[in-house]
Amino acid sequence: MKAFLGSMTGRVFAVLLFGIIASAALTQWLSVGERTRAFERYRDFHAMERAEQLISTAEALAEPSRSTYLRMATRGTILLQRPDQPLAATTGPTEFSVRLQRRLGKGIALLPLAVRPPECYQPRQSYIFAPSQWGGACEAMRVRLSDGALLKLSILPPPEKPATEYSELLALLPFLFSVAALAYLVTRMTMRPLKRLAQAAKDLGNDINHPPVALSGAAEIRQASAAFNAMQARIRQHIMQRTQMLAAITHDLQTPLTRLRLRLEKVDNPDLQQRLIDDLSAMQQMVKEGLDLARSMDTTETMQALDLDSLLDSVCSDATDSGQPVELSGKAGMALMGRPLAIRRCLVNLIDNAVKYGHHANVTVERLVGAARIRIRDGGPGIADDQMARVFEPFYRIETSRSRESGGTGLGLTIARNIAEQHGANVVLANHADGGLEVTLVVPEYYAGR
Repeated sequence: MKAFLGSMTGRVFAVLLFGIIASAALTQWLSVGERTRAFERYRDFHAMERAEQLISTAEALAEPSRSTYLRMATRGTILLQRPDQPLAATTGPTEFSVRLQRRLGKGIALLPLAVRPPECYQPRQSYIFAPSQWGGACEAMRVRLSDGALLKLSILPPPEKPATEYSELLALLPFLFSVAALAYLVTRMTMRPLKRLAQAAKDLGNDINHPPVALSGAAEIRQASAAFNAMQARIRQHIMQRTQMLAAITHDLQTPLTRLRLRLEKVDNPDLQQRLIDDLSAMQQMVKEGLDLARSMDTTETMQALDLDSLLDSVCSDATDSGQPVELSGKAGMALMGRPLAIRRCLVNLIDNAVKYGHHANVTVERLVGAARIRIRDGGPGIADDQMARVFEPFYRIETSRSRESGGTGLGLTIARNIAEQHGANVVLANHADGGLEVTLVVPEYYAGR
């Protein structure tokens, strides 16, 4: 739940759900309030009509017939009866008594009693809201008829059926479910294009030649997708031009370097000849690694599923056969999606780098959740923390014996990182606690269903 609410989908869903429920609650509160006031006004009008009818009839009847009539008038919520005990003190006129007195005329006197009926103070359950008291007319008054007879008129609240324990919750559940479903549909409809663009950006990072985003949806989404596709095309063109330029330069340098090497064979001074040959060999190595760098940015090779254990075993066996001290341990038991030659070049560069600068390479592979972790540890002096990031820069060489003793152009780690990033992997350097540099390569697992 925390992850869901932390996402854009969860936040939009929560805001929509809270906003709709708050708006509906406010509307319901106003509606119930207005309905309650309308019912109270209607009930007061009915009570006024009923009280006038009871008193007028009692006034018109003779005393023998009045007693029988009053026994019938003590039913319902408007009661007219003879007082069974002396009436309490009266109070000032109320709005209801004034209006009723105006309708009865001067022959009948009304005086509201100070003590109201107990029913007026009983709490009443209101739909959704907390219990409250009846807000309409609820009082008792003394009635003096024209012949001097004293009666008591009681205006009581209307009876109501008590609410069950779960009635309000059951009434709210369909509404809440409808609101939640509506909020989720709106959120999904809004967030789906953003998720599609996010996935397209991720696919672009893994494969610059990934198919463009389909232009569908609202006009704004189609415009954003078209801009994204145009950006992808420009990036692909830029990388292609840079790769072609680098490959052309390094390739064209091969011919004059070869001619120079042939001409150096005619130099008579052996010491001068050897120094020139060493410099020329370094230049040829730079040209070779420049070509490798250009190839590392090439994404035209076909992606396919590769068995990681078999690939590591093949690379480490080739290194051992060539005389490099390389040891392999662990099993991943998984496949990865990649370009075979590029992945092999990445692993070879990392192992060669460990052997060249650390004298040996211990390769360890282990299975993670949805990925595999490859550790390559050497026995060298390690790298200063402030230079961990810079060693991935092209042609950067550490100003220590680590690089000066063995030469190199500073492109090995750059090539390895380029290839790793193209496959959704990452390369991390760290100095091991027991000495030496440890390179960690984490590669994602390939699922056949995706």
